This record gives sequence, C-alpha cells and structure tokens, in this order.
Amino acid sequence: MVIVISDDDVIGISLYYSKTPGTGGIIRQQIEDFAVEELTNRVETTNGNYLIVDLTKRNWDTHRLVRELSRILRVSQDRFGWAGTKDKRALTRQKISIWDMKEEELGRVRLKDVEMKIIGRLNRKISLGDLWGNKFRITVRNIELNVDETMERMKSISYELEKGAPNFFGVQRFGENRPVTHVVGEAILRGDLKEAAITYIARPFPEEPDEIKKARQYVLDTGDFKEGLKIYPVRLQFERAMMNHLAGHPDDYAGAFRVLSPNLQKMFLHAFQSYIFNIILSRRIESGMSIHEAYDGDIVCFKNEMGMPDTSRLQKVNAGNLDGINNLISRGRAFVTAPLVGYDTAFGEGKPGEIEKAVIDEMNFDTGGFKVPAMPELASRGLRREIVLPLKPEFSAAEDEINAGKTKLTIVFSLQKGSYATTVLREYMK
Repeated sequence: MVIVISDDDVIGISLYYSKTPGTGGIIRQQIEDFAVEELTNRVETTNGNYLIVDLTKRNWDTHRLVRELSRILRVSQDRFGWAGTKDKRALTRQKISIWDMKEEELGRVRLKDVEMKIIGRLNRKISLGDLWGNKFRITVRNIELNVDETMERMKSISYELEKGAPNFFGVQRFGENRPVTHVVGEAILRGDLKEAAITYIARPFPEEPDEIKKARQYVLDTGDFKEGLKIYPVRLQFERAMMNHLAGHPDDYAGAFRVLSPNLQKMFLHAFQSYIFNIILSRRIESGMSIHEAYDGDIVCFKNEMGMPDTSRLQKVNAGNLDGINNLISRGRAFVTAPLVGYDTAFGEGKPGEIEKAVIDEMNFDTGGFKVPAMPELASRGLRREIVLPLKPEFSAAEDEINAGKTKLTIVFSLQKGSYATTVLREYMK
C-alpha cells in the first residue's frame, strides 16, 4: 500500500505554511521507507516487578500488538505499558514494560515481524512521561523532479521553515485510510453513543478494500451485528469486539465502547480535540497572524528543564509583557499555544481568543460535553498545546532504484513527543 498525503480538510488543515512548490512523491511504498525510533529518558534497569523490553515491529499497530501479546501470554492488557503509540505501516522501535512477567515466558511469543529483546527490570511501568520525542528516517519515492531540482526545493522549504513548522496533528491521529476517529469522538461528546458506535463499526470509506466496504455497508444498512460478525474480517478486531457485545446486549452502546482498551476509548475524544486544534491553527495562519510571535491576548507556555514546551506553565500575554514574551519566544524559551478544548478550557483573549471561540461557536458545540455523562471516565478538562514545531532536518536525494527514471528523497529529523512526521512531510511534498 502507498500512502499519499491528501484531503487535509477532512482533518481540519486548510493550508500550507510554506510557499515553495513541493517535491511530490509518495511515502511508504515499502514499509522500511518509514522508520521511527523512540527517544526516551534513560531507563535505569534494576530489580523490579516490570520486565522492560526493547520492541522492534514492522507493520504492526501498537494497540493490536499489545492485544495479541496479552492473548498469547494470557495476561491482561492493563499489565503492559508504553510511552507512545507508533505508526502501523512503519518499521518502529520502542520500549515496553510488562508487569509480573518472567523472562522465560516471552519465549512463547512467535509473531511475524516482531522482535523483542529483554533489557532488564524496573519498579515502575513505562509511560508517556518517559517519552520526549521520536527520530524519523523517511524515504519519499517516485518524485518526478530530478535530483538537483528536488534538493533546491528542499533547501527553499527548509529556509521557510527555519523557525519551525505549524504543529498540526497528523493524519494518523484520525485514521490514515479511514479518518473517522474524530467523527466518533464528536458523536460521543454530543451524547449520541449509538451514532458513535455505528460510525466506528460500519461507516465505509472509499480507500478500504471492497470486502471491508461491503461488510460495513451491510451492517450500516441492517444494524444486524450477529450477521456482521460472520462477514467482518478477523483483522477488524475492535469492531468485532464491539459488535459481539451489542449482539448480546442490544442498545448498550456505552458498554460496547468499554470493551475497548481505555487508551483506545480516549483516542476518540483526543481526535476531536485535535480536529478543533487544527482548524484554530489554520484560521490563525489564514488571518495573517504569525505562529512565531505572540499577540495581546495569546497564552504562552515556557521551556522546562529538559528543553521541552511545558504546557502546565501558562501565562496570558498583555500589552505590559508583550515585548518580554516575544523576546523569550525568539530565544526558544517560550511558545505560543492554542487550545485542546475541554470542559474547563482556558481560551485566549483579543484576536487570538476571537478565533478560538469563533471555531467553537460555528460548530455549535457545548464544551460541557467533555464531561461525558454517559462515560465520565473519559471526561477531559482541556489543556493548551504549542503551535510551532521546531525542525532541523537533514536530507539527500538520489535516483530511485525502485521507480525507474524517478528520484527518491531521504529525510531525517527528530520531533518532540506528540508531534507528527506527516505534518512535516506535507510541507515538503505539498
């Protein structure tokens, strides 16, 4: 399968930040073309109840792999810990922890394209707090330009992005071939769990294989979950798990979502927050406001001791501190933010706040929905996220050995946690 970055409006992105024409091309023509290595805090392995494993996987979704490991090892998924969810169609490397697991028990695991190396033990699980970024090595293939033209465009775009790119949420947040996750999240937050469940289980997308589209359409038209279980491919395990619950417990749509892991449940709401964020950031850029400068009414965050944006340390910008804040921004010590909306969101004021509130008003959405009365365990207060993605890429171009007469581009860069390589690639590839 080849991934082509397109249809960004579906995920709330309405523009490019850089003006130079892109290189074109395709990514993930081969799975190895998209390699990701997790960058974590140093893990000191000592004695402890958690077995720490260096995991390399090829073409595996993290949630699906954990579910498969829990089945083989006959333990709960809750016993696994990891710092970040990695791309499926990629070669990825990361650390995971497994509670109360003996080293020899991993010998039972025989999975294609999965390698596990035991590092040691810890007295705590691996979690999001251990992650500070990811290093990417990505090959873009089938570029129509020659090598020199490709390099010229890369240099020009890099110059435009010298101060950083917009920190949009990438397509993986919403579903690469079926960008429906945020649509499900919105339905949950509006209190329509039936619509949310049916959308996730049965809404077909053109890019899906015909057998999947036909199966989804059947359930969408009939609502027959029992028959759906007979025709849905086994690999659609999350949809099948929800249908299995609904077949035995009709109309218990909250229960259907609860058969999924807590992390997966929260992803639906996070995707809707991300969709709103992308729209707000797009509107800011469209308005002519800079992403590298604070304005009266903005809310900024500051760099922590690790050099990362710390969105727990926020300050409102006003006429009195504007010059000082912008001085800190120019030195990379402060960052403008936009909201990840929740029931207690801190909105900006002035022109930035007007943009943020206008997006919510146009959606006719009550932020109180983030309390999620039907599933209060998913409630989200909201927070802020930096709008600039620092970027220092290295790149080279050469003849494409797979596509005759075409050029390939190799680009290497590291990103802070929570940021997406596809938001970088869309600027370079257009």
